Amino acid sequence: MLSVSLLSLVTLALYLCAAIVLWRPFMQADKSGETASQRGLAGLLAIAGLLTHSAVLSSELFTNTGLNLAISTVGSLISWVGILTLILVSLAKPFENLGIVMLPLAMLAILAAWIFPGTPVSSRVATTSQTIHIVVSLLAYSFLFLAALQSLLLLVQERQLRQHQPGGFIRVLPAMETMEGLMFLMIGSGFSLLTLTLISGVFFSETLFGKPLKFTHHTVLSIAAWFVFGGLLLGHWKLGWRGRTAIQWTLVGFGLLILAYFGSKFVFEVLKQG
Repeated sequence: MLSVSLLSLVTLALYLCAAIVLWRPFMQADKSGETASQRGLAGLLAIAGLLTHSAVLSSELFTNTGLNLAISTVGSLISWVGILTLILVSLAKPFENLGIVMLPLAMLAILAAWIFPGTPVSSRVATTSQTIHIVVSLLAYSFLFLAALQSLLLLVQERQLRQHQPGGFIRVLPAMETMEGLMFLMIGSGFSLLTLTLISGVFFSETLFGKPLKFTHHTVLSIAAWFVFGGLLLGHWKLGWRGRTAIQWTLVGFGLLILAYFGSKFVFEVLKQG
């Protein structure tokens, strides 16, 4: 079996090649060089990288002592979710160029987890239900982090368009409407997973962890973030919220999650409290 270090190196190489293939047409004066075959090649390289990334993440996340919730491992998981989401949505809509941003970020996360693993923060998981609860919590956080990242890209994109300066890397991104649709897709996915996390934590705390739920500041802030994201989705559905309003609500909701997940007790206690 290949070592984690070698798999990490292979993953980095595959993601780098995919990013180069996506970027090449924008470095050429003649944009007609961008073809379906190039996009297909980038997709295959990204899929291959995702598979090796999965193997790396599996070794890093699941240890003999339980789940390794070190910040570098969580960062690697977030990048894995980002690449997986990008691949899936690109099957239906033209989101491939977003890989020019997402792939380098994933490479940085993998490199950080490889070189600076940090001190593992492990959870001694005794049951399958506990494992599912914690993994769903991590996935919820991952999707909402990606939604926040997407909102920041939208903010920069909108500002450059207002100033009539659509240059830099912004020119390779999809149209704002398309970007906004992806942001709401991520918010909806993250909100659904956060809902499952809170329900399991609030109503099944004794079953999962052998003790009743305690309403610490972690739990309260997570619930507050749920209301913010829920309010945003309702406003988008009923009132057509978008643009700056959607960006602001997204960043406020994620800010609450940052305070909840990376407070004084760190991720592990947040996940156990639900």
